[in-house]
Amino acid sequence: MPITSADDLRPLLDYETIAVVGCSATPGKAAHEIPAYMQRHGYRVIPVNPFREEILGETAYDSLADVEADIDLVNVFRPSSEAGAVVDAAIERAATRGDVKAVWLQLGIRDDDAAARAEDAGLEFVQNKCYKVEHARLAV
Repeated sequence: MPITSADDLRPLLDYETIAVVGCSATPGKAAHEIPAYMQRHGYRVIPVNPFREEILGETAYDSLADVEADIDLVNVFRPSSEAGAVVDAAIERAATRGDVKAVWLQLGIRDDDAAARAEDAGLEFVQNKCYKVEHARLAV
């Protein structure tokens, strides 16, 4: 089951390095504003967007596999139809690099099959929740 309770969500907010798949360079879009919020609150945001070289002052990577730094949490801003492939990439990275601990699908994004795969792989999993909203509500 994906994580839903405040008690279970709160520890995920302690992860420091967040790869944002689908991070946008366009101000005003949620995929830009929420990662910018994360940065302002002390998180290291690593953008994953194959169409940009840099977003929010950070090098943007083509894929999760290309990210050189260790990743704690993968935050996903892609349609539900693409979420499964991102989750599989996070599972692969966790298996080979041992760094990814959690996957968070943003509000409106859900894939129950991917949730089951992530949980089977030992990853914490959140779907259909906004990181910014949960952070503002729980990180007190």
